[in-house]
Amino acid sequence: MGVVDTAVSEGTEALATYISGAAKASVPDDVIEKAKHHTLDTLAAAISGSHLRPGKLATGYVKAMGGTPECTVIGSTFLTNAVNASLANGIMAHADETDDSHLVGRFHPGCGIVPAALAAAEISGSNGLQLLKAVALGYDIGTRFNVSLGPRKLYAGGHSTHSIGPLFGGTAASATLMGFTPEQVRFHLSYSVQQASGAQCWARDDQHTEKAFDFGGMTARNALTGATMVAAGFTAVADSLSGDNNFFTAVSNDPRPEELWKELGTRYEIREATIKKWCVGSPIQGAIDAITLLMSQGLTADKVEKLILELPDDRANLVDDRSMPNINVQHLVALTLVDGGMNFESSHDHARMEDPKVKAIRQKTTLIANPELTTALPPRQVILRVETKSGEKLEHRTHAVKGTPANPMTRQEVVEKAIDLVEPTLGRVRSRQLADLVMGMEKVDRAGLALRPLLQP
Repeated sequence: MGVVDTAVSEGTEALATYISGAAKASVPDDVIEKAKHHTLDTLAAAISGSHLRPGKLATGYVKAMGGTPECTVIGSTFLTNAVNASLANGIMAHADETDDSHLVGRFHPGCGIVPAALAAAEISGSNGLQLLKAVALGYDIGTRFNVSLGPRKLYAGGHSTHSIGPLFGGTAASATLMGFTPEQVRFHLSYSVQQASGAQCWARDDQHTEKAFDFGGMTARNALTGATMVAAGFTAVADSLSGDNNFFTAVSNDPRPEELWKELGTRYEIREATIKKWCVGSPIQGAIDAITLLMSQGLTADKVEKLILELPDDRANLVDDRSMPNINVQHLVALTLVDGGMNFESSHDHARMEDPKVKAIRQKTTLIANPELTTALPPRQVILRVETKSGEKLEHRTHAVKGTPANPMTRQEVVEKAIDLVEPTLGRVRSRQLADLVMGMEKVDRAGLALRPLLQP
């Protein structure tokens, strides 16, 4: 074996140093507040997801695997090790389309980052403010890793950004909570580089089971695998982000590595993340905003002759007449119109896809992929046109979708969404206690221990 290259680039050293000190660094108040929102939203998604098929499978799987009882398995009555807990909780957090998203980064950050941060906080004894800072850091680093792949990679096939971003976000979050030195952070990054995977065939999963693993479970698990190995003394390549045969030579033909450390500490990506008002796929949010607005003006199902939906052409295919109800835009618009509204249960009810009244509206619905909407700002705009049986023509264009950075949900709206999701599991009183705890997390001593009684039955 020849001479081993132990050189570390200036950029990698800056990135590792920033991650190392993030849990103790000063962070703007609005970033801490946003971290609370996304932490609560993700925990609520996981509690709700623990009752869905992917969540049930994950719970049974990690229970059978065993492991040192040190970390919470959400929705269960047992503990397991950090790696297994991260796997199960990540799957639960993306067991359906309830969790958050980040448009520029093209990924669902919370489902991988929050479970990784929770497990790291539990084994490190981190306090609540450190946990919130780690979550915010995860959004920063996860987004930057996806953007560093280059614009062509973000919009093309190959490695899935939905697996890359949460992995490195979870890596950063767990590294800072475990108090890693910059050198240890570089080792941790190297183990994550070796585990970076994920092909975009997840889009063909019609049960949302492998998808839950690809987006949340795999990414959180891999982040904690590296974290616990480094904590146990494992060393690694000094700099996996530069030099011969590095991360970028493996995954991108148009890399922008400088994006990894660009504006760290001044540009906080959690500010640009979206919390969904509706517990359905991201491209559908604007369509439900539009139909509910027209309904508030008097539109009812019996008045509809024709309904035309226009979505961005890079998103329309993701929700076009899909077999899962919560990612089928035609079905959900029809369901909302027929029921006079939509909730979690109705949007996830497969049987309602055969409801004659809902099917009748679906048959009157046309979906158009509109390239102009793809480049329109603010993003994720939707146009809805309705022709009534009386000849009236109605139209609404959703410019700023609720929950996006251009039209964010308030603290109260985030809390209300979370309580609606977790109340069937926790009951009204404990649901409120969970929301209050997360919204006051900066005052909590040991975050993991404080959360545990409210994350399990």
